[in-house]
Amino acid sequence: MRRLTALLVALVLAGCGGEPVGDEAAPTSAGPVPAAVPPVPGIAAEAVRLRTDEAVGGRIQVRVTATADEPFTVTAVALDVPGFAPLPPVAVAAAFAPGRVIDLPTPYGAARCPGAAAPAAARLTVLRPDGAVDEARVPLGGRALERVHDEECAAAAVARAVELGVTDLRAGDEELSGRLTLTRRQGDERVGLDRVTGNVQFDVAAELPLELAAGAGAADGAVRFTVATCDGHVLAEVKQPYVVPLGMRIGDEPVVVDLPVDDGLRTALADLVARVCRGGS
Repeated sequence: MRRLTALLVALVLAGCGGEPVGDEAAPTSAGPVPAAVPPVPGIAAEAVRLRTDEAVGGRIQVRVTATADEPFTVTAVALDVPGFAPLPPVAVAAAFAPGRVIDLPTPYGAARCPGAAAPAAARLTVLRPDGAVDEARVPLGGRALERVHDEECAAAAVARAVELGVTDLRAGDEELSGRLTLTRRQGDERVGLDRVTGNVQFDVAAELPLELAAGAGAADGAVRFTVATCDGHVLAEVKQPYVVPLGMRIGDEPVVVDLPVDDGLRTALADLVARVCRGGS
């Protein structure tokens, strides 16, 4: 689900490779506390989400630390978390000396909602110096997966309740305008759109708040996109030029999701950059 991310939302990279994003979040479900994953001697692991992971989508980092004196190599990694559908292991080649820390980019499956992101574990295929191979289930510290689970489930709730879109696109010399629409799919709760946030590539202004009253079928308001920068370095390096976060409400619950960008809007935004930054060439 990329990218409807919500708040409620592989290669081997040596070292810590990037700045983690905040990952404090409340547990996703109540009920009996599941049994903890037992520790694995000599190996510690933590779930971390870097800004590059948010840009790529669908993955986190399993940050593995060698805590014993014996070296080892990790040849495959997968997540084992009840709140996410399991995925096949990803092949890696991470050689650990004592004390070494390596981030292993690891995809996560579809969120299971309702569900829980604990107990969280990483399944590591470990090659020992004598040639022995262990399949280790290592407990995952950190709360990044709880936050991802909250985001994915909140995004799914928004997608079930309403369809978001931009219609009636009109291209100007220095702007792209249209109508930001909410169309009810199911349920009858109030749905509100209170905030539209631009990004490094585009500034976005909208007619807000946009309210879909209880039982109402649709609502819409004006929206306008302008180019935030024509700096060549930014244009070359930007990883998510079409991600536009929206601050919404379903009932009284705040949710942040990304505006769906279909092919028509994506093409119109690319054309806007070409007109403004390259004179239409």
